[in-house]
Amino acid sequence: MHANATLLKLGKNDYVVLPRTEYERMVALAEIAELPALPEPDEKGNYPGVEYVRASIARNIIKDRIKAGFSQKELADRAGIRVETLCRIETGKHTASVATIEKIDRVLRRLLGQPQKRRR
Repeated sequence: MHANATLLKLGKNDYVVLPRTEYERMVALAEIAELPALPEPDEKGNYPGVEYVRASIARNIIKDRIKAGFSQKELADRAGIRVETLCRIETGKHTASVATIEKIDRVLRRLLGQPQKRRR
């Protein structure tokens, strides 16, 4: 049992009461555990490029979104995209436009206090 957790018995059921920050940390870890899988390499050790990039982008967005403490809806709203679009990107099975990825990236960088990338 976690040091800050309290066991509570109500009727026949046991419940664990945690500080909110610990609960939120555990939820974030569970979400990260559900990241899209990277594709397996072929017999020569080569990875399928498009699928690998999609999954990598999805994983990075999910990690940064969780680190910023945002839901998909909150991030989509701030980026000016539909939540369905962000959901498809985060599954790793959809190729987003460069413009859409840039919108998401700008918001995440701002939320995480990272410098914005310069456009060439």
